[in-house]
Amino acid sequence: MIAGLLEPDGGEVHVDGTRITTRTTAGKGNIGLVPQELAIYPDLTATENLRFFGKLYGEGGSELEKRVDEVLGVIGLTDRRDDLVKEYSGGMKRRLNIGIGLLHRPRLLILDEPTVGVDPQSRNAILESVESLSAEGMAVLYTTHYMEEAERLCDRVAIIDEGTIKAEGTRRELVSMVGEKDRVCVTAGGDLAAATEAASFMEGVAEAFHTDGRIDVLTEDASAILPELLARLGSAGAAIQGVEMVEPNLEAVFLHLTGKALRD
Repeated sequence: MIAGLLEPDGGEVHVDGTRITTRTTAGKGNIGLVPQELAIYPDLTATENLRFFGKLYGEGGSELEKRVDEVLGVIGLTDRRDDLVKEYSGGMKRRLNIGIGLLHRPRLLILDEPTVGVDPQSRNAILESVESLSAEGMAVLYTTHYMEEAERLCDRVAIIDEGTIKAEGTRRELVSMVGEKDRVCVTAGGDLAAATEAASFMEGVAEAFHTDGRIDVLTEDASAILPELLARLGSAGAAIQGVEMVEPNLEAVFLHLTGKALRD
């Protein structure tokens, strides 16, 4: 609907102030669409693919050649620019697919599961590219079944199940719906009982308990209390050996909201 391929059942879609419909072209130049199915020509090189799609967007001449060079650098295919795409790995094809969506400098980039079926190295390259684009100010709409990608990339997350938005917000806002808390796990020796008691009276600590060689602290925001927590544990007699922060994740939120695991 945002790309203007489907008519909304209700409401309107606006991108950068322009209404998007299936019947207009106005404003669609502000959108870069990277579909899940590869939209590239295997019998052309990466350079030829980028030139072709650039011309569809009205680009040309030296400016297009400059932009092709820039995009090849962003997607890490400069050294393979003149090889036929049919000789590429699946991950390289995915990266070229993303490069085509970036070519015309869109205000909004729509990525539909861009890491499906790619090797770990290409997957990480794709995620790093998305992070850098977001940091540069491009709006990115990212669809994924991999919650760790949403955790890593997204400022705001919408959880959709069977076509219905179940919840939307920041990661912290969504996790708070489940009622789960951050856990700080401190490996330590010394007087763990006294250290645990000291931690339990800290502001922001919901619960503190210890087992053999370890203190566990439950809190709303582990990163906020960590410096003071470690200072108090040390002052109370704990000899700290290691610290781990475990935060509740979006996988738990999805299960809570839908009653099923993400890939059911």
